[in-house]
Amino acid sequence: MARSALDEMSASGAFARTASTFRNFISQDPSSEFPAEAGRYHLYVSYACPWASRCLAYLKIKGLEKAISFTSVKPIWERTKQSDEHMGWVFPASDTEQQGAEPDPLNGAKSIRELYELASTNYTGKYTVPVLWDKKLKTIVSNESAEIIRMFNSEFNDIADNPDLELYPPHLQAKIDETNEWIYDGINNGVYKCGFARKQGPYDEAVTKLYEALDKCEDILGKQRYICGDTLSETDIRLFVTLIRFDEVYVVHFKCNKKLLREYPNLFNYIKDIYQIPGMSSTVNMEHIKRHYYGSHPSINPFGIIPIGPNIDYSSPHDRNRFSA
Repeated sequence: MARSALDEMSASGAFARTASTFRNFISQDPSSEFPAEAGRYHLYVSYACPWASRCLAYLKIKGLEKAISFTSVKPIWERTKQSDEHMGWVFPASDTEQQGAEPDPLNGAKSIRELYELASTNYTGKYTVPVLWDKKLKTIVSNESAEIIRMFNSEFNDIADNPDLELYPPHLQAKIDETNEWIYDGINNGVYKCGFARKQGPYDEAVTKLYEALDKCEDILGKQRYICGDTLSETDIRLFVTLIRFDEVYVVHFKCNKKLLREYPNLFNYIKDIYQIPGMSSTVNMEHIKRHYYGSHPSINPFGIIPIGPNIDYSSPHDRNRFSA
């Protein structure tokens, strides 16, 4: 039976995310199965999805638009097949149906589900974005965002417009890996554990851990410009995609309302700092974000009402330059 994230529940009523399935790796080695070649790969995303938005952020800030094309799906989940009840990511029928979404230019697929079925006839997992597609072999290279961003960081530098941007430098790798772990557990996945919990106990546990992690970030960002030190890193991009959705969606929709991010002076200025990196703002489509969450989870928001605010201006001045050398 086709599944979505809403089906990933443990017996205790807690949300339990399953691992990604397609885990191939693009390499600079021209003899590899998936060599880094300009024009060969295509990234399928949803602007609404934080995991996909990580990858789109890398594509933009590394200057890979000429080497790797991308397409965004519609924000609200729809039926992916008439033969079952699965709701998931679908493409618009035309360029004008939904601003910011495009029909599939490669395979003519109607849904992300069709891409998975093209790549594997016996696939039984979730039909998630991002999808990194190989045009030559007509298959999915990877659907694991954490690994796609590593590929985009290092393997395409020969054809990237911004090859000198190194977001996973050797001297910080241990620190980045360690920080990613507690940020993923407490914040990136933590907001979902709050929002998708079906019993009070798992929610209470998740929301406590979430705010402990946010408080820890606030403290770190009172001492340095970025989470892992004085330079932008992978961890900042991974954290940003959750934070940018927090006050607009997670506070209301996922019941993460103990404290707004606007009440954290360091975190709020930090979000604006990352948002204002050239290329980043184009990866944030708040209309898609709000329409997806409020419109795709009827068990949480049955009437699909989209709250009016808060419509934060992340392009306004920030104070993070105080950490500049």
